[in-house]
Amino acid sequence: MEGNITISLKPIQSLLAIKKEITLSGEEDTTTPGAMPHLKKPRKVEPLSKLWDRKAQKCGLRHTVYSVNGDEYTGDWLDSKKHGKGTQIWKKAGAIYDGDWKYGKRDGYGTYSKLLSVTNEYSREYSGGWENDKKHGFGTYFYSDTACYEGEWSEDQRSGWGRMYYDNGDIYEGEWLKNKHHGQGMLRLANENRYEGNWKYGKKNGHGKFFYLDKGQLYEGFWVDGVAKCGTVSDFGRAEAPTPTIYPIPKVHLLDVRSVLMETQSTYHSE
Repeated sequence: MEGNITISLKPIQSLLAIKKEITLSGEEDTTTPGAMPHLKKPRKVEPLSKLWDRKAQKCGLRHTVYSVNGDEYTGDWLDSKKHGKGTQIWKKAGAIYDGDWKYGKRDGYGTYSKLLSVTNEYSREYSGGWENDKKHGFGTYFYSDTACYEGEWSEDQRSGWGRMYYDNGDIYEGEWLKNKHHGQGMLRLANENRYEGNWKYGKKNGHGKFFYLDKGQLYEGFWVDGVAKCGTVSDFGRAEAPTPTIYPIPKVHLLDVRSVLMETQSTYHSE
């Protein structure tokens, strides 16, 4: 006698569900013959060298960064270069710069100071404009307590208009070129005598006037390499001069003084 056999499909359905869950999770499907394996993609691991390099990239405002040689920098960064506002301390040179930076170089406005060994304090040496790590634009440089220059700079040199106070009391105000008087300028000596006129590479050259206020005289003429070559001397403020000459200068009786001077000057121009 044949009997009826009842088969439950629940275990088979549960098995298929487990298979599907395993397949979706990325593990290999081994329940279905001929099925393609589903492998889980491995995570990409960044090399330590690149990770350290990325973390070392400095950008934005940072706290003090110390160098191996003892130097310090506190301020803004851009692509691991000093950029923006910042303060740099050079330990070996005993110097400090506080101001603007651009791509790792001093650029903009800033102050450079040196450490004094006697007081162990920083003394301002230069304050003004910078470009490409050099003094550029308008700035003031302090050579000593009594000597300083205020004026224009170009590539670390006094060039343009500027005023220089010297230790001996002399003052020069006028044009400069590569740290030398060049162009129009006035040099006032400590005894109040002064020269007004042309300069060339640090020496009087061309037309100029020299006021001997201590003696009450005026020389007006032509100069070559700091030496007066031809001109006229006349009395000037003898009444107010502290040590005037004993006798006034006699008048020169020439029919055409100007022609004589021009002829003499022409000999130096032709040289």
